[in-house]
Amino acid sequence: MIKPFTIFLFIAICACAAQADSQSQTCHYSTYKWNVNSRTVVEAKTISKLKSELSPAEIDTTSGCTLCEEDQEAIRLPGLNIFKVCKKFAPKIKLALTKLIEQDQPIHNVIGYRVGMTRGNIDSQGNRTQFSNHSFGVAIDINTDQNGLYDNCIQWNPKCGLIKGGPWDPTNPESWTADSPTVTLFKQNGFKWGGEIKGKQKDFMHFSLTGY
Repeated sequence: MIKPFTIFLFIAICACAAQADSQSQTCHYSTYKWNVNSRTVVEAKTISKLKSELSPAEIDTTSGCTLCEEDQEAIRLPGLNIFKVCKKFAPKIKLALTKLIEQDQPIHNVIGYRVGMTRGNIDSQGNRTQFSNHSFGVAIDINTDQNGLYDNCIQWNPKCGLIKGGPWDPTNPESWTADSPTVTLFKQNGFKWGGEIKGKQKDFMHFSLTGY
């Protein structure tokens, strides 16, 4: 005869398994669009759906990471704010930052996963139409106050226009350069640095799979 406790335990295990499976199939995230005319966030909303309903735009073609909160992992390191990145890259990013902190490199803050349309073409209302790499958890910003995002900056010069973050100063060890240990280590781990991207912008705080 099967004991009542055994039956109860079996039911509890099945229920937990069913709940875990249900959670693995769901997706939710909060997002917005960036309006280049007003330079403000517009159309902020929260999305909830099944992962099977995700559109191609909601899945990163380079990594396979999605916009879903469920696919992100929180990273906690001593002296740093908690931030999230795609689970596929969390161990690599955590290890790299741990090494830099152990080497007494000046790592003050990190920004990871945040969903928003801040890239791509502009629609008739002035809104961006593509999700950023941060949206998939495959990009991080490090030391934003010392490593700004600049526009009209095909090649760095004092006339480059600071549009986000703090001033970049190549003589400041908290500002990243091509020779910085932080840049070197992340490039060794497959990330590109926003200070070396081609085009009109230089994003000195930024590290991602594509550089953008």
